[in-house]
Amino acid sequence: MLSQDSPDKNIWNKKTLNHKKPIIIEHLAYLSVKHHVYLSDLYRALVSAREIGKSTCETLTIEYRGIKNDQAIFLITKGSVVIAQFRVAEEFLLRKNISFESWLDTDKIRRQINNQTLRLDSTLIQNLRYGMKKVNLTAEVLETEKPHLIHTQYGNSVLLTGVWIGDETGKAKLCLWGEQADLPVVGDIVQIKHASVRTFKEEKLLSLGKFGSLSILRSLIVDNGKVTA
Repeated sequence: MLSQDSPDKNIWNKKTLNHKKPIIIEHLAYLSVKHHVYLSDLYRALVSAREIGKSTCETLTIEYRGIKNDQAIFLITKGSVVIAQFRVAEEFLLRKNISFESWLDTDKIRRQINNQTLRLDSTLIQNLRYGMKKVNLTAEVLETEKPHLIHTQYGNSVLLTGVWIGDETGKAKLCLWGEQADLPVVGDIVQIKHASVRTFKEEKLLSLGKFGSLSILRSLIVDNGKVTA
């Protein structure tokens, strides 16, 4: 049996702490990037909630829910939506002189930052309004309708394909003409630039027109019957 001051036990404790700490550190870093709050402010909000029961960090509310096995339990909400619930070791909340920049220096956090940079100048679908021009947005292809032939006022005919796209706020129909419709498939993540918004039968319609463009950020690939991103 290992004594309380056994070197082997101390080594085991260090390994255990080194294994657990990066998990909560990375989780807090991810939340700070995703919800556009400073990581240092989020950490201080946790400390404050532990002391007084509840605190806020920008649009996030942090509530202390109790303690179990020397770990404080926190609930984070945004409005009426639950964002996360997790446990934090009590000693973690006592740390001083923290290098928050190093917490953000992981592959997972860099990917999250890159994804949000792509959306920085994007319009959410719920904010689309009739008459808007030069609209940029990022969305997922939800459904593609069967193309149908349209006879234009110029005397020619062209295929029109309706593509339903969506983000976390809603969905809208994107009108693709001719060869444009050959690009996206259901499940693709697409980036649309310089589109315009119109309506037809109370549906929001996005049109690329002459100056708009559509590119695929992430495509689904079918390999031997298996679909992968």
